[in-house]
Amino acid sequence: MNQPRLSQCLTSKYFDLQGGIIKSAALKKLSKPWSQSERFMLHLALHLFSSGLAKVNLADMDYLDSNNKALVHEALKIRFG
Repeated sequence: MNQPRLSQCLTSKYFDLQGGIIKSAALKKLSKPWSQSERFMLHLALHLFSSGLAKVNLADMDYLDSNNKALVHEALKIRFG
């Protein structure tokens, strides 16, 4: 929610939160023109929701700015405690 590019996608076009459904293929297609760091953030979010939705290479965090790195750390804390 706190990543600007991803927050624009938080619509019923891609998410059914009550049903627990994420349209990951549509999100991945949408993200093709995005920057490498924005795609990383999307793939991480999909991976944290369900590891089968996207693979993540944590070494790609090198491309993130300090704000996005902080968001990643917070997301990992939320997911894994």
